Amino acid sequence: MIKMGSEAEKITALDAKTQAQWIAFSPFVFHATVIMRDRGILEAISNAGDEGVNANGISDVTNISLYGVKVLLDFALNIGLVFQKGNKFVLGKVGYFILNDEMTRVNTNFTRDVCYDALSGLDQSIEEGEPRGLKNIGDWERLYEGLSIMPEPARKSWFSFDHYYSDRVFDEFISIVFETPVKEILDVGGNTGRWAIKCLSHDPEVKVTIMDLPVQINVARRNIEEASFSDRFIEFPIDMLNGKSKFYQGADVIWMSQFLDCFAEDEILCILQRAVEVMDGNTILYIVELFWDRQRYEAASFSLNATSLYFTCVANGKSRMYHSNQMKRLVQEAGLIIEKDTDDIGVGHTVFRCRKAN
Repeated sequence: MIKMGSEAEKITALDAKTQAQWIAFSPFVFHATVIMRDRGILEAISNAGDEGVNANGISDVTNISLYGVKVLLDFALNIGLVFQKGNKFVLGKVGYFILNDEMTRVNTNFTRDVCYDALSGLDQSIEEGEPRGLKNIGDWERLYEGLSIMPEPARKSWFSFDHYYSDRVFDEFISIVFETPVKEILDVGGNTGRWAIKCLSHDPEVKVTIMDLPVQINVARRNIEEASFSDRFIEFPIDMLNGKSKFYQGADVIWMSQFLDCFAEDEILCILQRAVEVMDGNTILYIVELFWDRQRYEAASFSLNATSLYFTCVANGKSRMYHSNQMKRLVQEAGLIIEKDTDDIGVGHTVFRCRKAN
């Protein structure tokens, strides 16, 4: 199996060569695994329990040829999805997570439906600083222009990926934001309005302004109208990449959740400087990010750095999942101080609570 970080320097030459073969054949690992998941092979093995099931039994249940079942199962043994008891196959721990773990399913579908074909443009994207893989999904300069009109299944898989890493921590975010009285929240990059709806339903007095691209605000508006919160919702269309565009002024909380990682460092600095312009001494700005250096588990850091390559070749060609020190430097350069720095929120989020520096 793949060794990461400092462990990679401790392995033997033989293990290193073995890992090199994993990398060389990684597309085979991915596609075979997805087929076994989606065509019911792993489920058939799971249903057989500890007793296991032979290849003929799997073929009968899945309507896949015996040849197809056998070549997939032989490879499944190599990659740890299953193990054998005699001539029968039993689901292994890796196979269990592929079949049942929500995070793994979301990440797999995101990779398959949004990133896989697009990654063929990674080299050109790195060379040119433009998301050259995006053409595999739609005809836009940046992915965010087409989020609401992406073709399926890319659209469903993108939003499932995005919502998995945001929605499940809403309750924790609510307790952070509303630990002091809040009158109005500026939700920067409000996307489909799910966080806004959460805030509006939590506090019957609070107002929420979403500041985002017009195409995204259209989606948020529909969702907020359906939730019957239009009377406390304000729209503020903006192109964040236009450095001359002014921020909405008047909110006592500015909320940037999984937002700044969508921009290059110079763009982040410009965004934060414009936020500072509309802040006073009482305004709180929250920055919520998944920093790859702040993760408990190496697999999480691995996943986040892989996601950086999605930003490179699909999203915009220049942003990434950041190291926390990079973000701290930009925050301070913009004229902010971090008065509270909290790790391990939700699935590995860090929250910076910032105020305008004196």
